[in-house]
Order: sequence, then C-alpha cells, then structure tokens
Amino acid sequence: MSTSRRLRALGAAVATVLLVGGCAAGTHPGAAAVVGDTEITVGDVDTTSRAVSTALGQEFNSTVALSELVNNALVSEVSKQRSVAVSDAETAEAAKLVVNDPTAYAKFEADPVARDFLNQVAAAAVATIKLGGGTGVKDPKVQVAQQAGLQIVKEASKGVTVDISPRFGQWTDGRIDSKVSGSLSEESAQAKAKREAAEQAQQQSQGQG
Repeated sequence: MSTSRRLRALGAAVATVLLVGGCAAGTHPGAAAVVGDTEITVGDVDTTSRAVSTALGQEFNSTVALSELVNNALVSEVSKQRSVAVSDAETAEAAKLVVNDPTAYAKFEADPVARDFLNQVAAAAVATIKLGGGTGVKDPKVQVAQQAGLQIVKEASKGVTVDISPRFGQWTDGRIDSKVSGSLSEESAQAKAKREAAEQAQQQSQGQG
C-alpha cells in the first residue's frame, strides 16, 4: 500500500464516525472547521495540503487534509475527556509505521508542517487503540482494540460540537462530502456580528488614512 493510501486509511480508521450531536454554532470567519475548542483555519488546511503533497510526491488535496485534521482533533478531544494520554515515543513509533518508507519519512520530518500532521495522525491512531483498551500499535489484539476505540469515539462525538465551513462541504460518516453543501449554509449570529465588526473597523481605518 502506498504512503498516501496508508495515511488516508489510517486517518479514516482513526475516527470513521457519523457526527450526529453537538450544537451548530457556526464557524468563525477564516475557519475551515471548529471541533470542540479547536479551530482549524483555512490557512492550516492550505499549508497542510501543500506540505503533505510535497512529502508524498502526489496530491493530498484540501478536502482530504481538512477531513484528517478534523478526525485528529476529534480523537484528541475524546482522549482528553477520557484522560487517555499518548507519549512522544508512542507517537514516533506509530508515525514510522504509517509512512513505512525511510525516504518518505525523511521528507515528512524535514518539513515542520508535514511532520506535525503525521504526528497528529499517529497520535490519534494510538489514542484510538488505547480508548479501546489496547496498549498501543504493537498490541497483539490491536485491530480489536481499534474497533472498540472507534465505537467509543462515535458515542463520545455526540457531545462534541463539530462545524464545517460550507465551502468544504458536509461532514458525513467521518469524512467530508465535498459534493454536498455544508449544513451551515447560513451565517451564525455570532459569526455575522464578528464579520460586521471587522468590516466596520476596516472602513474606519481606511477613513482615517
């Protein structure tokens, strides 16, 4: 399996869930998604897409990048709720398994953005296994533990607010369907107030200049 497919497969396996809970508070201007207290900006998505594409030597588009970033943030949120910790050593071990190619791994390590993304994916994988009662990626019953962890994430996700910017599509079954308009088709009152305040401040600044 290619590195790209392993990244996508692992990312999908980390949290292939249907998010049916949470309040639709709306994303902030400039935000691609909000997962609990974590905001993923459009800039985060773009830089991740470019960095991972370069490391892989093939396209890792923005929709896939955002989907994985949301998965990573969701598992991190659930892990905090359940007091599940993942060490740097466990993350590093899992990261090498995800890439499983010294040359490609070196490319990820050489770029701070690509390295951070890979570590997020790896940490989320370890956390999911631990949530399911496993000890880590080398657990003899790792697949059973991962499946149990996925179920826990699915249930816990009902209490986590997840909002996706309509420009990217709709979050369904643990990934983004870019062919479907997002559920946040109307700007929230909070987002509208912030946008209007920013526009007014900009106009005042221009008027003074």
